[in-house]
Amino acid sequence: MDIISQLQEQVNLVASLAFNTFGTLQRDAPPVRLSPNYPEPPNSNPNPNPNSDPNSNNSNPNPTQQGQQQQQQQQQPDATANFADEPKTASAALVKAAKQFDALVNALPLVEGGEEAQLKRIADLQAENDAVGQELQKQLEAADKELKQVQELFSQASDNCLNMKKPY
Repeated sequence: MDIISQLQEQVNLVASLAFNTFGTLQRDAPPVRLSPNYPEPPNSNPNPNPNSDPNSNNSNPNPTQQGQQQQQQQQQPDATANFADEPKTASAALVKAAKQFDALVNALPLVEGGEEAQLKRIADLQAENDAVGQELQKQLEAADKELKQVQELFSQASDNCLNMKKPY
């Protein structure tokens, strides 16, 4: 794979990592109070116990509900720890991708002589391209001429074969 394609893939990787990182941070970030002067939003859940079922008449949940509640409580610290580690992991991946991009940029061939030398090189290549194009055009015209001659000879040969009399 050429270096330009590698650079394009690396840019796509950096962009993907950045978008995924920002999206994950937005999704998982805990709410933050904007201002101490801003009032707390009203509680949308009037039931003070978030783990109890509002349709349930008994105050003691069954053992399976208690087990589920304990599992949820145990998983919450893990989610918080995972959220704390995610920015570090994502930033490390972004830094690694950026360093790989820098390495690819440094591997690009150096331009010698500045802009004037580049323009002269482009003009030389364009002149060479024009010369090769003219030679190719001449060969194409010669090939067309030869094709027409072959078609004419083939037509004459087929006409001669059709006009021949069969021996009796």
